[in-house]
Amino acid sequence: MIEGVEIIPLEQFPDERGKIMRMLRATDSYFTKFGDMSFSVAFPGIVKGWHKRKTMTSNIAVPFGRVKWVLYDDREDSSTKGEIMEIFLGEDNYKLLKIPPGITSGYKTYGMTYSIVANLTDEAHDDGGKINIDPFNNDIPYDWDLKHR
Repeated sequence: MIEGVEIIPLEQFPDERGKIMRMLRATDSYFTKFGDMSFSVAFPGIVKGWHKRKTMTSNIAVPFGRVKWVLYDDREDSSTKGEIMEIFLGEDNYKLLKIPPGITSGYKTYGMTYSIVANLTDEAHDDGGKINIDPFNNDIPYDWDLKHR
């Protein structure tokens, strides 16, 4: 685990009509404040990343599709500096991924359909506070290719 990253199980309430997939409530102990809510759609095999936010915390859930989320800790003052973390999120592993400021992260959609990623942040999105890093040409020790294990 990377220092400061949290993975929180989320509730689902299914019935014969469908289901409700809860993401985050103001009364949850891990909720800080509302800043912005957005949804990102990506097709299978697409990598969206790397991104780093200087001051923003992201709360990520994947209500549709499947993604491999990868985090890299390059914070100078972190006890887990240099570590890589992978988590697979989606309908079959519905969890909240809380990413603190300063962590570099991105994701890749896998499977046969697109993914929808919900991102609730504690600040309004400001591209001036975001660092974009090319997913394939960088100094991050990670390869996005499929890993046959």
